[in-house]
Amino acid sequence: MEFAEAEDFLRLFHAEHPEAGPPGPRLDTVRAELDRSGTYRHTPAELVFGARAAWRNNARCIGRLYWQSLQVRDLRSVSAAGEVAGHCFDHLRVAFNGGRIRPLISVFAPELPGRPAPRIWNEQLIRYAGYEQSDGHVLGDPRYRAFTSEVVRRGWRPPEQPGAFDVLPLVVETVEEGPRLFELPAAAVQEVALEHPELEWFAELGMRWHAVPVISNNRLEIGGVSYPAAPFNGWYMGTEIGARNLADNDRYAVVPEVAKRMGLDTSDEATLWRDRALVELNRAVLHSYRQNGVSITDHHTESRRFLIHLEREQRAGRRCPADWSWIVPPLSGAQTPVFHRYYDTDVQRPNFFTDADAGRRALLGGPPTF
Repeated sequence: MEFAEAEDFLRLFHAEHPEAGPPGPRLDTVRAELDRSGTYRHTPAELVFGARAAWRNNARCIGRLYWQSLQVRDLRSVSAAGEVAGHCFDHLRVAFNGGRIRPLISVFAPELPGRPAPRIWNEQLIRYAGYEQSDGHVLGDPRYRAFTSEVVRRGWRPPEQPGAFDVLPLVVETVEEGPRLFELPAAAVQEVALEHPELEWFAELGMRWHAVPVISNNRLEIGGVSYPAAPFNGWYMGTEIGARNLADNDRYAVVPEVAKRMGLDTSDEATLWRDRALVELNRAVLHSYRQNGVSITDHHTESRRFLIHLEREQRAGRRCPADWSWIVPPLSGAQTPVFHRYYDTDVQRPNFFTDADAGRRALLGGPPTF
């Protein structure tokens, strides 16, 4: 680890926290700690600020207006697989908060010289299985067909009657124990059954989605210290579910069925049947979450809020990186104010990162890291 990485972060921390005093004494302490052990330990205040700043700097997130509200669970003493899994289940319960979802991050043990940190394989704590069928189709989420096959090979037993929304086990890997599978307790998995405010048949489709989107395979990096297991969440923007997870052709691909039930003319793309069905699918998602008292936001509201965040960052003298392809919503993008802009794309730290190995494990269920 380079001292310069730690220095950049600590100077940022002290600049934004004048009550912490000048950075000099802390820099001297960290330099000595690095010389002695090859790493250093963040203070609780540094960890909280680092996690929040990582959210603030993440170019792919449109919901960063709320970065200062992120609650940080300091679990750096936790490294055993079973304990990591148990705290992940607690995270889901705490974040759900009766439907008033809390932005939350659980930070587990960091990488240390000679001691790798635990990893969570799953992309999110809650993901749905994808079962390969004899005719080549997939029951459930096709994105996780390989992951599902691998966890079955490793001993996971799907329900006696597999369905389209079976929650996959959590896979936690440590250097001592290797990959271990943990069934998510029912109390930790809050889901919303989807219905439409006007189309009564919509509920017959039997669709549902989980309430809390906890990203769990990103690496949190703060001042040169790496935390590979740091699951975090905000709340859903409706299009993540209605225009991507349920609509993408390589995911649940329900748009043609919705269009058919609506009686739309699907013989010609020029009828815009896909667009009409997609709007109603997204209306159903927003309606269902709100009817069940679960936090969710729509893409028009969140786009306006992102520009408020952008203006605040500029007034604070900070650059606000943004990835246009992630910030612009996948539905009615040109109708949102975030569409008609260019953005700073420089990567800033602290931040969250997904490395290639983590991506492979999340989709393929391996190979193990250690």
